[in-house]
Amino acid sequence: MTRIAFVGLGTMGLPMAANLVRAGHEVAGHNRSPGRTAAFAEAGGTAADSVVDAVRDAEVVVTMLPDSPDVEAVVLGSDGVLAAAGRGALLIDMSTIAPATARTVAERAATAGMRALDAPVSGGEQGAVDGTLSIMVGGAEADFEAALPLLRAMGSTVVHVGPAGAGQTVKAANQLITAGNLGLLAEAVVFLAAHGVDLAPAIEVIGGGLAGSKILDRKSPAMLDRDFDPSFRIDLHHKDLGIVLESARAAGVVTPLGATVAQLMAAARSQGHGELDHAALLLVIERLSGR
Repeated sequence: MTRIAFVGLGTMGLPMAANLVRAGHEVAGHNRSPGRTAAFAEAGGTAADSVVDAVRDAEVVVTMLPDSPDVEAVVLGSDGVLAAAGRGALLIDMSTIAPATARTVAERAATAGMRALDAPVSGGEQGAVDGTLSIMVGGAEADFEAALPLLRAMGSTVVHVGPAGAGQTVKAANQLITAGNLGLLAEAVVFLAAHGVDLAPAIEVIGGGLAGSKILDRKSPAMLDRDFDPSFRIDLHHKDLGIVLESARAAGVVTPLGATVAQLMAAARSQGHGELDHAALLLVIERLSGR
């Protein structure tokens, strides 16, 4: 049993923390919305009133937060994780943030006598619930090995991809591919509908060929049923594509398709769809097509 602090009990964080509890660990959870902390207590965890209360005496601190500024505030702030946790504790940031921020966190953690990993995830809310997330991890090999039993309680594919910041770089690539697939799937649905094709069997046969993908399997039902209840919001994917474009520019890499789908995601957000699932990219393609 490991003493774990889990900060950030949102859509993804709550089931991830609950899986750590089910794996037999002692988990203190904190969220800025008290209702989520109460829900975690109902799932068998310990409710903490603050970050300081959560991380006190923790051997491992896991953070699952929306964006880079949130991680900077919670981890690097005067009453944050690095200020309150004990020396030697392992910080695992599972948020999706800029690679540069992840490297800064790792450097500051080392100065504070802590170890740090960036370990963003892919797989959506259902993957978090089922404990089948894909987890891409940056940091020292020894720290990865120490964290592996905990990460395997939350994910089925757990891979060390390089030094600090590498996990976030791989996650950015993941979000680039995901967004591109979503955009093309939306275009295909609108294209098929415009020609009067029966959509469900058309998607079925496409999925059985080379064009098949997890995106098609998971997101085509949402598009066909026009069910955009969020498992991953437009707002968050818009943020992630900003990380992609910024990181690509810093590396001198061109991402023409990524830039296009980033603009489509931004359009979805500006049209008021930010709180919808990213499958709602379909609505932008329909509007551009006058349908």
